[in-house]
Amino acid sequence: MSQSIKIVTDSSVLLTEQEIKDNSITVVPLSVEVGGKNYVDGVNITRQELVEALREGNIPKTSQPALGQFVDTFNKLGEDGSEVVAIILSDVLSGTFNTAQQAAEMTDTKVTVINSKSTDRGEAFQVLAAAKDAQTGKSAVEIKEHCADIYSRTSIDVLIDSLDCLVAGGRVSRMTGLLTKLANIKVVVELHDKALDVVSKGRNTKSLLKFVERIAKVHQDEDNKIQALSLSNVAADDSTLNKVKNILIGEHTEIPYIAELTSPVIMTHTGLKAIGIITLSEKTRPNL
Repeated sequence: MSQSIKIVTDSSVLLTEQEIKDNSITVVPLSVEVGGKNYVDGVNITRQELVEALREGNIPKTSQPALGQFVDTFNKLGEDGSEVVAIILSDVLSGTFNTAQQAAEMTDTKVTVINSKSTDRGEAFQVLAAAKDAQTGKSAVEIKEHCADIYSRTSIDVLIDSLDCLVAGGRVSRMTGLLTKLANIKVVVELHDKALDVVSKGRNTKSLLKFVERIAKVHQDEDNKIQALSLSNVAADDSTLNKVKNILIGEHTEIPYIAELTSPVIMTHTGLKAIGIITLSEKTRPNL
């Protein structure tokens, strides 16, 4: 029997292969450009291969997703009369949301496109919830409301070791990038509704860990328990990942935790050794 609502997302999401299979999620691959060549995420370039490209000094660029790919996906999924709910990465980071909206207008399938305002595991929190909602017969409107609630309780803080990729992508000025490189300054950026904002600066990894301690303190002071944690990263040191994990959730093994390489699309923004701290909590966490 066909499912009345099918869930689509993009490859910036961090989902395990088992999660994709168990929840019948369709993932539309995005593209990156490395060394003048275009690659399709997960098709002819892996996450580890992009890490190696970064180590060789090749800063990748994001590539506009193909409109036809979304149209074809929506057409195929709607052949049996199903609706589609497409949950897409933040429009702050990519034009993918706008492309998916255009595709939704070009297909006979009924499609609801949701701007997750998130990415990576933050996007996955919404996608997994939507898949379960669809399995229990909830409507697209109810799924959209649920995604909005999850977004309100999701925070994404990214510990940036080098600003090279952010500068190359035009997200910070080249003068800022030069100054921070000369001073070996590390920064933390937060993904907000309308922008990617620098919220902390420091001279070494210790400064980044102090920011993580701030996150932990806010959760403690607000009595706002972390329900799930992801440390999506770009080949970050295991020791640093373990320190961040211990600060935030300690020995609470009941809290779902994942630490995996982020997608090539997100690597283009963050660069080597970056760590995305992505939390889902009981309540909305104030910006830091």
